[in-house]
Order: sequence, then C-alpha cells, then structure tokens
Amino acid sequence: MLGIMIDAVALIGVVALARVDRLTTSAAASTEMVSFDNATVGQPPAGWTATRTGAGTAKWTIERDESAPSKPNVLKQSGVATYPVCFKDDTSIKDGFVEVKFKPISGKEDQAGGVVWRLKDTNNYYVARANALGDNVTIYHTINGRRTEKKRANIKVASNMWHTLRVDFAGNHFTVTYDGQKAIDWDDDTFKDAGKIGVWTKADSVMVFDDFSYGAR
Repeated sequence: MLGIMIDAVALIGVVALARVDRLTTSAAASTEMVSFDNATVGQPPAGWTATRTGAGTAKWTIERDESAPSKPNVLKQSGVATYPVCFKDDTSIKDGFVEVKFKPISGKEDQAGGVVWRLKDTNNYYVARANALGDNVTIYHTINGRRTEKKRANIKVASNMWHTLRVDFAGNHFTVTYDGQKAIDWDDDTFKDAGKIGVWTKADSVMVFDDFSYGAR
C-alpha cells in the first residue's frame, strides 16, 4: 500500500513538472526580439514608424556598429527634435513587457534613451528613460504631446556603454528595471488600453539601440 502511495505521489510530481514546462514554453513563445541585423543600413527599419513628438527633425536609421550586443546592426537616432520616437507598427499590447539595449553616444542638452508602451499615437503614451547626463532613470506619461515626470531614481548611467532598460506593465502597475536592478515601481490609470511599443530619445541625444524585445501576457 505504501509503495502504491509513493508511486502516486511521484506521478503527481511528474504531471506538475510537465505542466510547469508547458507554461514556461508558452510564456517564452510569446516573446519577440528584433535585432535589426537584417534591416537596410541607412534607412529607418521597415515596419516601424520613425517620427517625433513635438518639433524638430528626428533621424532614425539602421547603422553598423562593431560594439553592438548582436552584430552587426543597431537602430540609431541622430536628429534633433523635442522627443524622437520610433514604434513598431504591428504591436498592440495591454499587459506585458518591453526591453531594449541602448548606448548613449553624445548630446549637450540630453543623452536620454528609453522605451514607450501603450502608445496610442505620437502624442499619447507612457515612457521610461535613462539619462547619462543626469544619471537617473525616470518614468513619465505623455498626454497630448506634453510629457510629465512621475517618478525618478538616481542611478549612474555611463555614456558610450551598453545598458538594458525594461518595463513590465500589468493593469495600472509598472516596474522599471535598469541593468538588471529594479529602479521604479509606479501605479497609474491614464492609458488602460492596449497600444504600441517602441523606443524614444530626447532633444539632441545621439543614441543607438539593439535587441529590442517584447511580449504580451
């Protein structure tokens, strides 16, 4: 009788592990990653809207970069605009995550790079960014083109080095992670619906991005 009970417990354990494996596989299957390596150099990435919030001229192009985490290409922003933004056209995510590797290159007014999510249009979205001139990570909402700071964490952001910025979003709760460490938790109900995701800079920031990943829950 004891042997039968042990066998039954073992069987339950195997079934439970199999179920966890299926869940893990399912979660992994929902993740997408864009390395930009098959995109045309000198042009904006196909399937993305390369634009800006506010005034100025954003310049989003695919470029070669020997320092890229996944060689050879990166997405570069080298124009000057209020808030250059580049978003992926075929995305619509309500709850999930967005993550990117970025490297600040230059900028006298700013050296800021970040990610956007639940984007409705070029004037309405959430953004989290890291700034190498100010050494901080900050989360905002942008409503009708006006950006409002909501929460900030003072963290060293080195220029000419690759960093990773990630936002997990579920319902009205957002968690910003910078280089693997939690930087900000914030709750907000401004944008509740699914929206597009993308990358963002500010002013004269020259930034490069690579390994843009995202997923829905």
